[in-house]
Amino acid sequence: MSPLSISEQRNQLRKQMRAKRLALTADEQAFAAQDIIPKSLELIERYSAQHIAFYLPFNGEISPLALMDRLIKQGKKIYLPVLHPFSANQLLFLQYQGEAQLERNRFGILQPKLDVRNVLPLNELEMIFVPLVACDTQGNRLGMGGGFYDRTLSQAKQLISVGLAHQCQQLEYLPLESWDESLSHIILGEQA
Repeated sequence: MSPLSISEQRNQLRKQMRAKRLALTADEQAFAAQDIIPKSLELIERYSAQHIAFYLPFNGEISPLALMDRLIKQGKKIYLPVLHPFSANQLLFLQYQGEAQLERNRFGILQPKLDVRNVLPLNELEMIFVPLVACDTQGNRLGMGGGFYDRTLSQAKQLISVGLAHQCQQLEYLPLESWDESLSHIILGEQA
C-alpha cells in the first residue's frame, strides 16, 4: 500500500479535525469562545489595531461573536468576509452592520450583503482573525480547502493574521502545500 499524498493527508485531517470540533458540547464551545477574549484583546492592544476583520462561526468553528461585540463597544471597526462575486475564491471585506444586514453565501455561511460602497480595501485592514480546521505549533493553518484565506494573506503581507481555534485543533505538525500562508499568531480556546 502506497503512502498517502499530501493532499490525501490533508483531506483526512480535515475530516478528523472537523469531527473533533463538532463533538464539542455547547458548554465547551461557549467556554472556549470566552477564553479567547482576553488573549485577543491583549494582541489587538499590542498592535493598536482599529480595522479588524473577523469571520462568522460555521460548522463548529470557535465563535468570535462576543469578542466582536466587545470591540464594537470600544469603537473598533469590524469587517467580515464576503465571497467576491466575479473572482473565484477571493474575499472582499465589508464593515459589519449587525445581523439584519447578513445573508447566506453559496456555502451556507452568513456574510454581509454586498454593497460596493462598504468594501474596505485590503491594504486598510490591520488585523484579521481567521477560522481554521487545524493548526500546528509553528503557526501553520489548515483551512476548509478553498484557499480563500491563503489568497487573502498572500495579497496583504502587512496584515497581522490571527488564527482562532479550539485547543483540540492544534497538532504538532501539519502537512503543507506551497501556497499555504502561515499565521502571525494562533489563539487557542480551552474547553474548561
